[in-house]
Amino acid sequence: MNLASLDLNLLVALRALLEERNVTKAGLRVGLSQPAMSAALARLRHHFSDELLVRQGNRYELTPLGTALRAPAANASAMLERLFASRADFQPATERHEFTLLSSDYGIAVFGVRLARVLHGEAPGVRLHFRHVTPEIVENADAALSGVDGMLMPHGVISDLPSVELYRDEWVCIVADDHPEVGERITMDDLARLPWVIYQRPFDAPVTRQLTMLGLDPHVEVSVQSFQLLPSLVAGTRRVALIQRRLADLLRDVAPVRALPCPFEAVTLREDMWWHPVHTHDAAHAWLRETAVRVAGELAGGEA
Repeated sequence: MNLASLDLNLLVALRALLEERNVTKAGLRVGLSQPAMSAALARLRHHFSDELLVRQGNRYELTPLGTALRAPAANASAMLERLFASRADFQPATERHEFTLLSSDYGIAVFGVRLARVLHGEAPGVRLHFRHVTPEIVENADAALSGVDGMLMPHGVISDLPSVELYRDEWVCIVADDHPEVGERITMDDLARLPWVIYQRPFDAPVTRQLTMLGLDPHVEVSVQSFQLLPSLVAGTRRVALIQRRLADLLRDVAPVRALPCPFEAVTLREDMWWHPVHTHDAAHAWLRETAVRVAGELAGGEA
């Protein structure tokens, strides 16, 4: 496909039509009259050889292709917006800018809070958005990262994209303070017989895959999509969970639990910041990466 032959304004129309599913509302959203938006829809239908929107009663529904194009259209629009908003330099004290990072609640609690605090002091005109990572985002990291500024994710989960190491962490086991069956240490036998609370998405906890490789198949009693809820779901029960040490330290007063060393050589957690190559030479993004590395250095050094 020769981009020179395409009217990229159609991308704006395509995104609005697929998200609004209404010609009039899509036109209002992008500042086009209804006839102009109808003409854009006709051109898009011709280009894709597909109706994209079909009337069902008094409303429009997306065709299968229209549904498939919705996320790529949004990502492409976001990437182009960021591309043409790129600057040769970036002055954090005076610039107005928005950054969006994808992360689990662990990454936000341990690192994101510190990063936001630094941005508050050094770049008062900057807005920082955190969005929760989903399995779909991880499976399509290249496309997802084209529309945001970065993703906080353990090393080894995604590949073939630029990244920088932020900090390292270790896994610990947590049990209730008054657990009747676990003393000062926990054993592999304990892990095999006790019920578990697990983080629901395994790509953020590769240590659970390590347990499987060791021949241990945890009896899962509760699963949750929040690392920060693990202590509360362990407290007052016979359950056990694996949690990052840095997060366990932050949540020390949230629930009456004990953190114990793992009875096996748990894989080290290395948290990286990943980004799309289109952002590599953008001054604002370079400043964000440099700031993230500096904040991570303070975290590794134990500074408050």
